Amino acid sequence: MSAGRLVALLLLAWLAPALPAAAAPGAPPPHLALDVDLDPASRHLQVVAVLRPGERRFTFALHESLRVTAAAADGRPLAIVAMGRQGDRRHWLLQLPAGSSTLRVEYQGTLPALDVDLDHRQVLRRLPPMAGVAGSFLPAGSAWYPQPAELFSYRVRLSVAGDQRALVAGRLVDEEIPAATGDRYRASFEFSHPADGIDLMAGPWIVREKMVARSGAEPLRLRTYFTRELERIAGLADSYLDESANHLVHYSQVIGPYPFSAFSVVASPLPTGFGMPTLTYLGAEVLKLPFIRATSLGHEILHNWWGNGVYVDYASGNWAEGLTTFMADYSYKEQESAAAARALRLAWLRDFAALPAASRQPLSAFRSRTHGAAAAVGYGKAAMVFVMLRDLVGEENFHSGLQTFWRQQRFRVAGWSDLQRAFEHASGRSLAVFFGQWLSRSGAPAPQVSRARVQANDAGGYRLEIEVTQSAPAYSLRLPIELVDGEGAESRVVEVDQLRQTVTLSSDRRPQSLLVDPELRLWRLLDANQLPPILRQWIVARAPRLLQASASAEAREAAAELATRIFEVSPREISPVDLPDASTPVLLVGLHADVDAVLAAARLPPRPENLARRGTAQVWTLAEQTGAPPLAVVSARDATALRALLRPLPHYGSESWLVFDGSRALERGVWPLLEQAVAVSIPPASASPKKSGR
Repeated sequence: MSAGRLVALLLLAWLAPALPAAAAPGAPPPHLALDVDLDPASRHLQVVAVLRPGERRFTFALHESLRVTAAAADGRPLAIVAMGRQGDRRHWLLQLPAGSSTLRVEYQGTLPALDVDLDHRQVLRRLPPMAGVAGSFLPAGSAWYPQPAELFSYRVRLSVAGDQRALVAGRLVDEEIPAATGDRYRASFEFSHPADGIDLMAGPWIVREKMVARSGAEPLRLRTYFTRELERIAGLADSYLDESANHLVHYSQVIGPYPFSAFSVVASPLPTGFGMPTLTYLGAEVLKLPFIRATSLGHEILHNWWGNGVYVDYASGNWAEGLTTFMADYSYKEQESAAAARALRLAWLRDFAALPAASRQPLSAFRSRTHGAAAAVGYGKAAMVFVMLRDLVGEENFHSGLQTFWRQQRFRVAGWSDLQRAFEHASGRSLAVFFGQWLSRSGAPAPQVSRARVQANDAGGYRLEIEVTQSAPAYSLRLPIELVDGEGAESRVVEVDQLRQTVTLSSDRRPQSLLVDPELRLWRLLDANQLPPILRQWIVARAPRLLQASASAEAREAAAELATRIFEVSPREISPVDLPDASTPVLLVGLHADVDAVLAAARLPPRPENLARRGTAQVWTLAEQTGAPPLAVVSARDATALRALLRPLPHYGSESWLVFDGSRALERGVWPLLEQAVAVSIPPASASPKKSGR
């Protein structure tokens, strides 16, 4: 689920208006105790919360489905004041008498029904608490409990129907398994570190467990909470337990000891996944995919260090997603092959190049993955920054910096500046310019070799002069180049920080041409021949258009809904006669024969041969044609096949074409346009360079 994978780090920005102040530095975090009774069948939730608010006038928010029924301070009843609403939550006020220490709040209500048919973008926003026999999810950001501070510790006692299991992030303290029908399942969890929220999950799960011994620490409790359907897949649960142990051991060695005593893989009825301290909540359908254990699972586990072990200072930008992407997704590609790692770097750069200029926000402005443009910056650019940082300071210093950062910031709120200081300490050099330009600037450099000449030197070798240009204001760049001659190639790095700068190199052999950043190790705007059309261009289009190919009401309804899912801005519908005049990306959607007819009438290239007559639906892109705008085509066998694309298709923004069988992508790829680096020929000293594709 590469593009679809979502990590739900709790966004303090969402909650800040309703939160009390954080605890003073060095003081233990405020503590919250919850006794929770949940009936998934009726969706009824009843909670008793005990806390020390630290202020006499305590205001808090609860979801609109919940109401406070009783409150007391040190055993004395309190008046309950229901205040105004904000969105889907109501604010409450409790006035505590002077000298009060402990507040007890009782509340209950009927939660919204579980909604598994979510828009893929809705899960990126604030979800309501939801309940049902197929699964219940009460996210931290849904205001299902009164939050005592920005960071707090907690203890939660859970009670659910006997055929259900429930958990929150933390250490399992005790557990009562029902012995007879009608008994209830009970479990208690505690989280002694500062937390910024509590996520509660329940479902009809079968629990498997594996205890792993740890030197100098209590055994590590690994669990799977799987549905019966998942349990019927032979060896699946055991494989997740084993792979979880492998990932935990690996990251403990690379960063520092795993900071918790448990990790669980929990099956979610929702279409996407979330990462919390001590667990990951992944879609049940996703858990079946064979590659998840070796890739996405490791990404989620790594968030126990970055995001859930060191908290993100969102005010200065979210560094955790980029660092996790670099150390998980990118690292796995590096282990696979150098070509696979380069392909991922190319995908990041293409995703960024597909963004309209106005959508290219600075990395310091990235908070969460709310849309494709934010993901291209907060995941792709941020991961590439760590690629460049490692190249700059060296492998040993880089890993030393990571470990220093972990030791210094464990269970603290940290920002990019803290990362910078850790890597400066490890490398013994200032990184102010490096971090300053890559965090604060919104675009990307586009360095060009405007002139290159070579001449023999007195030592029997050659002297090469290269003039590098870039647009204002200039970046400070370590520009990789490759010198090519008749016998082979030689890699070099040149440092430039001016708008126009001449660099001199020496070589034993006469270079005939040079390649600029052929391995794509610099965050930059790609050359045109490295930019085939990909779906991201349509997803992030600022003024998209929809062209309906079919006349049937059922197909048109499915096409309109699909366009709503794909585009991040509502599209304007056009007719075939408007196509030549469209100036922004157009999405053509319809049934096979209708799509073919529209393409033929517009004199556009027909359905690609490699896609024809395959699967239930085909998707492909066309570069801008003379007299026509960039065009993406979704062609399906019938309306049912169109609807099957509603969930998966928006997750494939980095692709040029796909073949689907129902909702499953059979094949996908990027059009094989020239993706090589630009080759600059090196003429004699009196001539000017020429460019060509390699």
